[in-house]
Amino acid sequence: MPPRPKRKLKPISTSHTTIFSPGTAVEVSSDEPGFRGSFYLGTIVQPRASDSYLVQYKTLVTESSKGSKPLREVVIFSQLRPAPPPEAKWVFKMGDEVDVYHNDGWWEAMVTRELGNGRFQVFFGAYKEQMEFAKEDMRLHRKWVNGIWVPKFEEDEEAGQKMQTGMEINCVEEKRQEKFRKGTVVEVSSDEDGFQGAWFAATIVEPVGKGKFLVEYHNLRTDDDKDFLREEIDTLHIRPSPPGRVMVGRFNSLEEVDAFYNDGWWVGVISEVLSGSRYVVYFRSTKEEMEFHHSELRLHQECIDGKWLMVSQALKF
Repeated sequence: MPPRPKRKLKPISTSHTTIFSPGTAVEVSSDEPGFRGSFYLGTIVQPRASDSYLVQYKTLVTESSKGSKPLREVVIFSQLRPAPPPEAKWVFKMGDEVDVYHNDGWWEAMVTRELGNGRFQVFFGAYKEQMEFAKEDMRLHRKWVNGIWVPKFEEDEEAGQKMQTGMEINCVEEKRQEKFRKGTVVEVSSDEDGFQGAWFAATIVEPVGKGKFLVEYHNLRTDDDKDFLREEIDTLHIRPSPPGRVMVGRFNSLEEVDAFYNDGWWVGVISEVLSGSRYVVYFRSTKEEMEFHHSELRLHQECIDGKWLMVSQALKF
């Protein structure tokens, strides 16, 4: 942890902040003319008052005299949904409702014809237009309804059952078999001084050799601030993104948590519960305390013996 003192935070509405905390990968919808039925990938920068959030888009940019930079925008909760997991192999057929990647976003459409060689003709109902797309730029259309994907992903039910019975989910087998696919959301650690003990959200870009992957970080930027940072990382420093966020109305003293700070998640312990949904977190590695808002914390999970374990009480420090 960089040696910084406690900081003061303004009270923020917390009705949805346990779902979309800083660093969460999301998709943002729009009701603006010409954009209806589309979703754009972004990252939560910070929650704002009245159930709104500042997001930074992954593919949309804003131009200025100093060049282009990722577009940031304040959106309301109803425009957000989690970024869906990578789509498993799917055999598309006529009549399927799909999303197609077009103009930097995902657009709802329907398959109207199979053209062969992995290409399909789709119809955009909202705009009465037809276009051709390759299967690599398509995914099955799903809706985010009351915290559930409809239709469900094949692994959703099994994962949910495991989380309800001991909060366990396999976290090592995938790494050992090196099955991180392009587009998989992961977390990356570092052995560099000042970064030990932190995990940073990233997306797999492509494999670059045995046991190595090129990743693109969700929050870390290049030195010139023009792009998201990309690095080659070995599998020892990559893990699947932890299981879905658990709704927590209030953290308790001595509860082990991850705190979002300096664009990453750092493990700590709740040492004091304050008013206004704020907490003091103690970091054992640096023997420091800092103050965080509820929205900047998540329950800490450890990958132990191949399973994700939710740690409810930390060891005394």
